[in-house]
Amino acid sequence: MNNYEEKTNQFMDADASADSGETSFSFIKSLIIDIIIAVILATIVLYFIRPTIVKQSSMEDTLHENDYMIMYRQAYRSHGPERGDIIIFQSSLPDESTGKDKLLIKRAIGLPGDEIMILDNQLYINGEPYEEDYLKDGYTPAFEVPYEGESMTVPEGQYYVMGDNRVGSIDSRRSEVGLVDISQIKGKVIIRLFPFNKIRTF
Repeated sequence: MNNYEEKTNQFMDADASADSGETSFSFIKSLIIDIIIAVILATIVLYFIRPTIVKQSSMEDTLHENDYMIMYRQAYRSHGPERGDIIIFQSSLPDESTGKDKLLIKRAIGLPGDEIMILDNQLYINGEPYEEDYLKDGYTPAFEVPYEGESMTVPEGQYYVMGDNRVGSIDSRRSEVGLVDISQIKGKVIIRLFPFNKIRTF
């Protein structure tokens, strides 16, 4: 091989090496951009929604343990819950498995200004019997807040919440939960995604 051929081969090897380096750099750059875009999109999505799994039976038969839910975080930016909304809120009940306070899933029943009374297993709102076709057992026993036959008015900025499983739900009727302040509410349950045969919106 003469000197000319040797130099030509050296230039070709250098070009091939440069092309390989540029290809690797382009791939890495593209990968980084894709990761950044994915992180930004995930952040945006999680700003609006949050997946959550039901870990209790207090909302049966509407929701069951291990149901996979989507919570809409921004549901109450401009207004509070409407009666019947299924909400997730921060309670002061300790979660022994995590050491943190529990997030609870309940139904908003009493709105600010409403008068709540429970008498003979019947819920009354503003003096009228309130009919609920989603209750597991079909009736609402009274506990402490308010006591049987007594009435209470829900203060401004607070909500009276109960689980659909009224017999087995620890909710606003119990002093350890009580009324829920709007600041405690994390969002509204908008859809159940799993089990797949029970997908529904709320």
